Amino acid sequence: MQATEVLLALAGNVVLLLWGLHMVQSGLTRAFGGDLRNILAVGLRNRWSAMAAGLGVTTLLQSSTATGLMVTGFAATGVMPLVPALAVMLGANVGTTLIVQLFAFDAARLAPVLLLAGFLAFRRGARTRTRDLGRVGIGLGLMLLSLHLLLLTVEPAGNAPALREVLGVLTGDPVIAMLLAAALTWAAHSSVAIVLLIASLAGTQVIPPEAAIAMVAGANLGSAVNPILEGPKGDGPAGNPAARRLPVGNLLNRAVGCLIVLVLADPIAAGMQRLSGSGGRLAADFHLLFNVALAALFVLPLPAIAKLLIRLFPERVTVADPSAPIHLDRAALGAPHIAIANAARETLRMSDTVEVMLRGALDVFRSDDRKLIQEIRRMDDVLDRLQSAIKDYLTHIEPEEMDDSDARRATDILTLVINLEHVGDIIDRNLMDSASKKIKRRLRFSDEGAAEIAGMLERLVATQRLAAAVFVSGDLRTARTLMREKEVIRALETQATEAHFTRLRAGRSESLETSALHIDILRDLRRINAHLVAAAYPVLDQSGELRASRLKERDGGHGGGHGGGQPSLR
Repeated sequence: MQATEVLLALAGNVVLLLWGLHMVQSGLTRAFGGDLRNILAVGLRNRWSAMAAGLGVTTLLQSSTATGLMVTGFAATGVMPLVPALAVMLGANVGTTLIVQLFAFDAARLAPVLLLAGFLAFRRGARTRTRDLGRVGIGLGLMLLSLHLLLLTVEPAGNAPALREVLGVLTGDPVIAMLLAAALTWAAHSSVAIVLLIASLAGTQVIPPEAAIAMVAGANLGSAVNPILEGPKGDGPAGNPAARRLPVGNLLNRAVGCLIVLVLADPIAAGMQRLSGSGGRLAADFHLLFNVALAALFVLPLPAIAKLLIRLFPERVTVADPSAPIHLDRAALGAPHIAIANAARETLRMSDTVEVMLRGALDVFRSDDRKLIQEIRRMDDVLDRLQSAIKDYLTHIEPEEMDDSDARRATDILTLVINLEHVGDIIDRNLMDSASKKIKRRLRFSDEGAAEIAGMLERLVATQRLAAAVFVSGDLRTARTLMREKEVIRALETQATEAHFTRLRAGRSESLETSALHIDILRDLRRINAHLVAAAYPVLDQSGELRASRLKERDGGHGGGHGGGQPSLR
């Protein structure tokens, strides 16, 4: 077999291995992603429980990168202190070694069984989680198949003098071998795949034990480089130097381990040969021992390391731009459930801005403050920018990576974001225009009319808070309460309108001067309420408590009455 054919075959088999690993990771993330995130959040009592949580989560996900994304998000926002975050990564690094241990055994005969079982579960599974686990089965089958093909490719090629000469040059020096493996791992974004490749080469005696050990250490180094090069950038906490503490700390312990391997390469190689022989198991066993040893070495001095990292990467103090997204971490886009949670947190910032605008509108109508009107208009610009950022962020999540619940939650977030932006537009373009006209023309509402407007605005502030609670909790009872606010505001508008016309008939001069303005404001407040109440629709719809239409059914389903296609409670 010619060298070109060998290299092409190796590349194709490695790609198949990477794709199988991707299917395993995505299937497990879809099936258990939210639960795993909760496990990480719970395991923060001390560095030991945090390390155990990182080990357990990464054993399932088989991606320390995915675990690192979760932990980086916690650490960057202050939810998780740096010491337990570093401990989680120590456990995560050990967790990635376990699948290598599994595949180091000759289990190629299981590949057809896993492929068939996974295919049946994926195509025939009635539940989403069953389909996700079917994806995991297919991925494991592809990984076993790719490893079998790697061995078939490497074994005869290992006897080719030209190939042995090339690999001898590349792996003859431990430093070059380590850097080569680090570069391959960085390019492949997977230490698991590269370590399995190294194990295949070592198992067929294509590379010597010393080179295998140096390359395994390099693969561990390369997996820690990716978060540094592709990690937090831009504004907000994601671009804060403090967000680099965790990935740099993880790289630091890998680099120390690589230096130890280079200094003690010969005795380590001799010891591993006595323990595991000179085949593929040597690479797999050293991968495990390397990460276990680093976890044992670094878990005790973690507080001192955390202090050093805090000194090297201090918190950046900046004047906050309210329109700059805080939680939209681009690095989390590869984990849909984390990215969607980030978008939800950013949406709550929009909700808080709407509350400030409603309270400001109440103050404007009470005080006729022109300066406050301009501040409220600027807040609408904040809403516009946040809406655009959230929509752009959600559209960059790969649809095929989301399960049904992820897609539904993303849709609910987009719906609320659009409704909040509409509320901001109504306050800016309608209510503030009305307030400007009132001030410019020196108009004055009647005491009763001013009280009606103030009462509805105060009610809307409470409704906005209720809408945020429904969005966060998804609680059915709270959603029902929010839905009833639609009828309450409609009744308040009707009462205020009737009272206004009563004052007009009585010839009240202030009511005559402000009549059109008063009616417009009442109508705008009702529209704002409708957009806020819409936060209840997803919860009520999932529980089956919404009708498709408010029209009454008559004579075979023909409707009468008014209200269009607005959903309503059963």
